[in-house]
Amino acid sequence: MEKDPRDILTKLQESINFISGYDIPEVKIAVILGSGLGDFADTLKDKIKIPTQEIPHYPESTVSGHKGFLVFGRVEEVPLMAVQGRTHYYEGHTIQDVSYVVRIMAGLGVKILLVTNAAGGVNPRFEPGDL
Repeated sequence: MEKDPRDILTKLQESINFISGYDIPEVKIAVILGSGLGDFADTLKDKIKIPTQEIPHYPESTVSGHKGFLVFGRVEEVPLMAVQGRTHYYEGHTIQDVSYVVRIMAGLGVKILLVTNAAGGVNPRFEPGDL
């Protein structure tokens, strides 16, 4: 995230205002999609895809394969927010940067958050995207 003297709450409000300008649905459920699961967001109905690089103050992910979108849509009739690509502490981001998207979610009214990741597995039959 860029170094800026403005406080985190001001930055978050600017990000939330930008996202809200897309006329997104009200969402109470969000999912952060880990490696191998990013394509799930493309299955949402009535999708609105917002490139994270356009969101003010949103930290940039440098991990290959992380698409960099916030996707709003529906599964059946349930409104959902999905994160395609996220920032990681090991990329050199601060914890504040890593948690930025979760703070945005809270500001948008999300009450339930599912987080997925590729933590590795010992089963050689596992493929990317397996649960």
